[in-house]
Amino acid sequence: QVQLVESGGGLVQAGGSLRLSCEASGRTFSTYTMGWFRQAPGKEREFVGAINWSGDNTRYSDSVKGRFTISRDNAKNTVYLQMNGLKPEDTAVYYCASTRVWGRLQAYEYTYWGQGTQVTVSS
Repeated sequence: QVQLVESGGGLVQAGGSLRLSCEASGRTFSTYTMGWFRQAPGKEREFVGAINWSGDNTRYSDSVKGRFTISRDNAKNTVYLQMNGLKPEDTAVYYCASTRVWGRLQAYEYTYWGQGTQVTVSS
């Protein structure tokens, strides 16, 4: 069992930055691929990016590539989402999630989820 808790959301102006954190419980955090997803009102949950267990492999959706960066600190059981150049269309609830297998892009392929943190970008 893995419990995930996101933090760091808030209100920011367009062009600004935020860093989200996701802290995990359990000793097996370092064995999981960690993903970030987001869900805007009335829309499906969408993949933002993911990082493999060791942190040396990442992938991103086209909508955030070049603006968002995922990193992790296995000693702290924490994964981060650095968001730069934020746009109003980035407004959503952001979730972190874990899976055993690298390369998964669909929400249903992730096992454990945090409760989400709201990010609002004003124009």
